[in-house]
Amino acid sequence: MTATLILAGGSAICWLLYLYPYLLYPLALRVLSKSPIRAAPTDCSVSLLFCAYNEIDCLPGKIENLRQLRRARPDLQILAYDDGSTDGTSELLGSVPDVITTIRGPGRTGKAAGMKQLVRHAQGDILVFTDADVELQPDSIDRLLPYYGDADVGGVCCSVKMLSAVPSSTSRTGSLYWSWDDRIQRLESATGNVMGASGAMFSVRRELYPEFPDTVQDDFTVSMSVIFNGKRLIKATDVIAFTTSVSKSDEELRRKVRIGARAYHTHRFLRPQLGRMSSRDRFKYFSHKFLRWFGGLFVLLGALFGLAAVASRSISAAALLLLVTVLAVGLSIQVERGYFGKLGQIGLATFATLFGVMQGMRGRTVATWARANSR
Repeated sequence: MTATLILAGGSAICWLLYLYPYLLYPLALRVLSKSPIRAAPTDCSVSLLFCAYNEIDCLPGKIENLRQLRRARPDLQILAYDDGSTDGTSELLGSVPDVITTIRGPGRTGKAAGMKQLVRHAQGDILVFTDADVELQPDSIDRLLPYYGDADVGGVCCSVKMLSAVPSSTSRTGSLYWSWDDRIQRLESATGNVMGASGAMFSVRRELYPEFPDTVQDDFTVSMSVIFNGKRLIKATDVIAFTTSVSKSDEELRRKVRIGARAYHTHRFLRPQLGRMSSRDRFKYFSHKFLRWFGGLFVLLGALFGLAAVASRSISAAALLLLVTVLAVGLSIQVERGYFGKLGQIGLATFATLFGVMQGMRGRTVATWARANSR
């Protein structure tokens, strides 16, 4: 009986650790003291930066969106880095010098290297980073700048709305994840600092842009440098960017593996500075980032401990439970709609992230990227 209770307790703890970042952490944020933002008018200049690699399909819409941004704010500097594109992206970017100043790289160097090149040419007090397949509200810059009227604010994360070009279980689950993560960032911002920004769109004061190797996640590294420099990294709910979710499961899984590997590699690079953060921010980082990376391990251990607890009482019941679990997992991966389909995609993403993190722990990282075809 004692062994059964120990195994069942171990299972419960593992499942609790898996669910904690998504369910219990937001509740914990609600009870922390709040840190209001003192927005005020400011006359800061702005540079908008993005990197592109074989983005010919989405660039016409992007260019029109940039024209809208320039009409709303004629002094906006827009810089693009072409990372050795072979599909006409470079030529299309170069055809609109009235909108975009294009810098061409020597070949595939990756987004981090490209962004560093753009920052060297940027003239704005505020650097706005975005992606080639992301479109912004025309008045985004005007909505963004008042947050920098608060001298304590060093960086601003925007709200990202995920659209589905091709509805699928993968795209619906991706949209659900982004929506839930957006809510957590809002709670983090209300209590001080957000734990890192999405590369879809965020901004920092130019003087806070750090030095870093080309192999790390540039968006996370740059946004966290705001916190390391004693400034606030906040969430702006009224500054909105739109992007398209990946609709094919295999592409999304490869993306999760790549992100997981780079995330852990970046964590190792930033570890000395992470350790010097305030206790509140260390708590947020551990809850929001670190525990999520190992969600697949908690699921696996929770299932094994639970199965062992049942087996300690009845081998036949454990065998039946294992069979039902295998069938349920297989069905959830195959089903495209409903809760089963979403659970299957969540499970695959959880283990893909863990696999990537394990690769990162072995020293692997990824510097270059390619746009998913199903966006």
